Amino acid sequence: MSSTLVLQDIYLYPIKSLGGISVSQALVEERGFRYDRRWMLVDKKGDFVTQRQHPQLALLQVALSETQLEVFSKGDPSRRIAFDLDLVSNQELQVSIWGDQVLARVVSAELSQWFSDFLQMELDLVVMPESSHRKMDPRYAVQGESVSFADGMPYVIIGQASLDELNGRLADPVGMDRFRPNLVFSGGQAFEEDQFTRIKVGEVDFQVVKPCARCVLITVNQQTGEKGKEPLATLATYRTVNNKVYFGQNSVALAPGIVRVGDPIQQL
Repeated sequence: MSSTLVLQDIYLYPIKSLGGISVSQALVEERGFRYDRRWMLVDKKGDFVTQRQHPQLALLQVALSETQLEVFSKGDPSRRIAFDLDLVSNQELQVSIWGDQVLARVVSAELSQWFSDFLQMELDLVVMPESSHRKMDPRYAVQGESVSFADGMPYVIIGQASLDELNGRLADPVGMDRFRPNLVFSGGQAFEEDQFTRIKVGEVDFQVVKPCARCVLITVNQQTGEKGKEPLATLATYRTVNNKVYFGQNSVALAPGIVRVGDPIQQL
């Protein structure tokens, strides 16, 4: 393996499809980092809502404290709302995400209204209780894992060198935020993560289970909410396999623990 690999960045996305948060350390759990994609917006049918159809969601940023989540508009930071991490109503909802049916709970009517006003459509903010288990696709599960409201896998890992290589092909470079990874490492060659099977990040073991297929979401500028053609168009020219465009690797954690920026990464 070429050069030392080091965990460079850790990202959480508490509310699915809203802005992510860079943290210095995170608690590794079966269904993803603690607080990662445990909340989600759903429409009046209970179907999940993302930047794919509503790119303006990129304009909502999330901040996390020890006790609260705060959501604010990047364009108008005075437009904000905060709520306790343990806030939940008694209203249960059956929600749908990529064909999975999951029992969730509405956080509060006030929050649902705030998001409805922002997106100009009827929405509910829901949370996944610990008692709900959304099972991973059994083709990729290692220990019958459950997953959060992430698209399908608990963790995505990408090398900084992979993004640097892609940006070398683009007229306008893009940030790592387009790809919504959880773990970003420095060192190694471009697409070094393609070779991973089992890795140790600090003291925590991860199994790399499949490449991460990409969609139009990566064409949304996370600062402006505008949709374009890149970097998907360029990526498709050299990272397409069986009509899917791949960037990054999906992973599961083999045990709980804590990972920290600066942790070494070893292939096992």
